Amino acid sequence: MAADVPAPPGPDAFDSVLDAIGGTPLIRLARIAPRVYVKAEFLNPGGSVKDRAALAMVLDAERSGALPPGGLIVEGTSGNTGIGLAIVAAQRGYRLTVVVPDKTSSEKTAILRAYGAEVVVTPGAVPQEDPEHVRQVARRVAADRGGWLADQYDNPANPAAHRATTGPEIWRQTHGRITHFVAGVGTGGTVSGAGAYLKEVSGGRVRVVGADPEHSVYSGGDGSPYLVESIGHYRHPDTAEDVWPRSYHRGVVDHVEAIGDRESILTARRLAREEGLLLGASAGTAVAAALRLAARSAPDALIVVVVPDSGRSYLSKYYDDGWLLRLGFPVGHAAGPTVADVVGPLPAPPPAVPATASVGEALADRHPAALRPVGPRRPGSPPGSLSVAEVTGTLDVAELRRLVTAGTARPADPITAHVTDPLPTIGITESPAAARARLGTREAAWIVVDGRIAGSLRNGQLG
Repeated sequence: MAADVPAPPGPDAFDSVLDAIGGTPLIRLARIAPRVYVKAEFLNPGGSVKDRAALAMVLDAERSGALPPGGLIVEGTSGNTGIGLAIVAAQRGYRLTVVVPDKTSSEKTAILRAYGAEVVVTPGAVPQEDPEHVRQVARRVAADRGGWLADQYDNPANPAAHRATTGPEIWRQTHGRITHFVAGVGTGGTVSGAGAYLKEVSGGRVRVVGADPEHSVYSGGDGSPYLVESIGHYRHPDTAEDVWPRSYHRGVVDHVEAIGDRESILTARRLAREEGLLLGASAGTAVAAALRLAARSAPDALIVVVVPDSGRSYLSKYYDDGWLLRLGFPVGHAAGPTVADVVGPLPAPPPAVPATASVGEALADRHPAALRPVGPRRPGSPPGSLSVAEVTGTLDVAELRRLVTAGTARPADPITAHVTDPLPTIGITESPAAARARLGTREAAWIVVDGRIAGSLRNGQLG
């Protein structure tokens, strides 16, 4: 600090916003689970745990000379790391370009632009090797513009930040009484760094639990899309080699708990209404894992769970009843009849027909549904478990069978000529009136439960 600039007047006054990163409190879930404390990372200046890694990565790049004064920072992110980098860049005089997938909430992209970052939006549902993949675009931008790529997925400064700050804070705040540490697994930096410290300082006594979306490959899922942002590991069906982040140190984690989208979202909403904590759905994932852990742990267990960000970045998603209803999630007591009440029990979901299938292959499956979604069939996926995000078309199997019988389609033919556009979607939990309005004059729609295709209905079935 320059000699003519007065020092901060007290211990709670900071020289810059960067000094306010970290030091977040623990908050007991007094109503829901008194043995569970949340590490309130949403209270960081950028609203998330990613502020810690962002600052650590930039400082490390400055020390190494990888990031020159006034240089360009580039990063691929679901949003939160970008926001952390935007704060650091603004305070230390850097330019910033952030590449985000198209499923990133509108609130996050608006926040990034408010800080002055350039935002590049790219498709999220592409293989890792695809030139349009988030990380590939970020690498290309950094190379073309002479920028420094932060690369949170493989940057050792990411987990190191949590080993140096998050872990020691938790140990001090619990007076060493913590028995279980829970954190969502995204890049893996938080659970790896803080988890490693807590295991070391406790002599191996602290158990480290990762929280993961049930379709994420970290917990053994099929890699298909899920609706919780900033967590887990999606694997496109055409990915040649599934490379995991080097920031994720799997040996640190004792167990990975798989949590479904519904449980994650409803837990986040419950935390807002019962604990006064407005958090993102990835926090819902982590807290849901902690609640399961609390239910099977000893009475003297003390569980700390990282809640990574605020629900203010997701008001257009997880806290929007209309958004949830359109995807077939419950939002509480229904004011009247729902689509479920009108259509009654659904048969088993229709299996997807791969876009590369032949007519004969499409007809070989004797599922009774006349309409079938076209999309990938993933090894290990439950039958009929197809995310709305992966539906690429519609196949009328009844019409196709008629064409084969008439001799105008042959079993060896590709189905390509017979695939039409995807149907509109109707959530199983929304009102028939809302569903009718969206269906309009279309002949049919997919029925959606928790963001996945559960069946179809014809126009007129809704009354």
